[in-house]
Amino acid sequence: MRDLSSPAREGSGAMKKWGFIAMHAAVAAAFIFLLQRFSLNASLESSLLWALTFGICAAGLAYKQSNR
Repeated sequence: MRDLSSPAREGSGAMKKWGFIAMHAAVAAAFIFLLQRFSLNASLESSLLWALTFGICAAGLAYKQSNR
């Protein structure tokens, strides 16, 4: 028999899942931005574009992993 508190746990799990995805995307974007901008001396526009691209890819990967 299911107890009554299980829907609350599911909601909390969903928030943790989306928080994990957002954190993963932000860390990946920050890492690639700093790498491009300061280590590889790329332009600001190029660094931001790569950061956006890597952030989206990282979010997609984290989403797929969280659904396993």
